[in-house]
Amino acid sequence: MPAEVNTLQSPTSDLPLVGEADVELMERVRSKQAKIAVLGMGHVGLPTALSLAEMGWKVLGADNAIAQVERLRARYVPFYEPGLSELLDKHLGNNFIPVDDLEAAIREATILFICVGTPQRENGEADLSQVESVAHTIALNLNAYKLIVEKSTVPAVTAEWVKRTILRYAKAVPNGNGSAGEIAFDVASNPEFLQEGIAVRNLFYPDRVVCGVESDRAKAILQEIYRPLNAPVLITGLSTAEIIKHAANSFLAMKISFVNMVADLCEVVGADVTQVAAGLGMDARISPGFLKAGIGFGGYCFPKDLRAFIHLAEEFGLNFSLLREVEAINQQRVEVFLKKVRKALWVLRGKTLAVFGLAFKPGTDDTREAPSMKIIERLLAEGASLRLHDPRAIPILKQSLPEKEGSIKYCEDPYEAAKQAHAVLLLTEWPEYRALDLTQLRSMMEVPVVVDGRNIFDPAQMREAGFEYISVGR
Repeated sequence: MPAEVNTLQSPTSDLPLVGEADVELMERVRSKQAKIAVLGMGHVGLPTALSLAEMGWKVLGADNAIAQVERLRARYVPFYEPGLSELLDKHLGNNFIPVDDLEAAIREATILFICVGTPQRENGEADLSQVESVAHTIALNLNAYKLIVEKSTVPAVTAEWVKRTILRYAKAVPNGNGSAGEIAFDVASNPEFLQEGIAVRNLFYPDRVVCGVESDRAKAILQEIYRPLNAPVLITGLSTAEIIKHAANSFLAMKISFVNMVADLCEVVGADVTQVAAGLGMDARISPGFLKAGIGFGGYCFPKDLRAFIHLAEEFGLNFSLLREVEAINQQRVEVFLKKVRKALWVLRGKTLAVFGLAFKPGTDDTREAPSMKIIERLLAEGASLRLHDPRAIPILKQSLPEKEGSIKYCEDPYEAAKQAHAVLLLTEWPEYRALDLTQLRSMMEVPVVVDGRNIFDPAQMREAGFEYISVGR
């Protein structure tokens, strides 16, 4: 098979023919006798492992962090993701075994999914030290054929470095005739497209499955793994698959920054960005997804992947100034929102502000790179007293941002947070906030100001309920 292949395969199509030496391997794969080890039990690894277990595979969930593994053994999911706890309860001890010995898991499994972290450096470059470390560990424990699947989001040519690392450090083993021989392995790229809050749904009902491969053997195994999903499978080369992930996230980030740019224009000319977005989204070439104006995108993936994509391109001397501007527009959204708050309240020092929503999006407890965190930091610096509410993120956030008398208080429900507040600032579009009793909310507040950073309320309804209502682009 050539290095770069671009074909759309139906997951129900016949498997490609393989060599005689692979017949036994493929029989073990088809019968699910080949074990899978998922290396890394974070936001990507744990959902991946449990989805594979649900599909009938025997999965080792491996992580060097003993405390993380112990929590899983105790049926505790260390982060909130709808549906994940139910899958853990169902498969723990059966199809899913958490282990803290990566080396043993590598030796025992045939298929290895690399799901370790790839945090960004200060210059935006992806830090691939964990990927290299895992590749080195795989090399030292290569005792039989392995399909090594790169699942973590990584820049192009990372798979080539994984392969090179394994070739460099793999130990020679007896080949059966008394001499040293090499063990066959394949490296594949199978990027994840998980959205926190709906990750389980993404895994079982994906828009597409992208598989970057270099051999028919790797292609056959991956097609067999994803056969039950009945989703389109795009077969490509390694670097192509890696670029697809970064390009997809960067394009979606661009849509968000674009609609936020348009929202600012809508405000000054008296237009409604929600209707503009609806008109844009009705165009089949554009689609309505990711056209919601607000305080910008956050989370672990979009900002990190955007910067890594820019850094990769600029390393090769390419002009990615378009994406530089996407990032700049997104960073400006915090100041745009703060200006709205200042305009409504004048001086923020001494004001009590109820903050609704801390997670970067609904359905998760993740506050990494959340716009809310930057807004909170700025509000505290200006002397405001904050009463914080979020349906899921409070327990985790308390560890890094503890309560402080006179400045930070966490509240059990939004009405408590709004008590004697001079304004409600809505930063995450949790459905719980849409269902609030507006009359009760108004009665709790000192001043009936709502600054809605996600446009979840109807302006006419809010005015009728007695609020001074400020939103984005309307």
